[in-house]
Amino acid sequence: MNAHILVVEDNPDNSKLVSWILEDEGYDVTCVESGERCLTLLEKGDFDLILMDISLPGISGKEVTRRIRQIPHLQKLPVVALTAHAIETEQQSILSSGVDDLLTKPINDDQLVKTIRKFLQA
Repeated sequence: MNAHILVVEDNPDNSKLVSWILEDEGYDVTCVESGERCLTLLEKGDFDLILMDISLPGISGKEVTRRIRQIPHLQKLPVVALTAHAIETEQQSILSSGVDDLLTKPINDDQLVKTIRKFLQA
């Protein structure tokens, strides 16, 4: 069975790019455009990893991650942040929200796949 990855990204071009990369690697991918939609899907679905954009409309990716970490059965679900915010102080703030790792945009295909494999092989 293929791992199921939830991509939370409000930019349609970024969602398509990440989906293509992951689907080429054999992963099942579901994309949503908001933190609210992510939380709703997590109530119903079973995912193996989340790729979380940080700058989302409505609830930020950091806040969504904090809320995920408060749900007992989701506390160990890997959450990898995707962000264009590369400055170190912002990275520390993102990591302190509960994400397991952080990737910066523009997305590097090889780094994305390597990071996902690191969490899904554990």
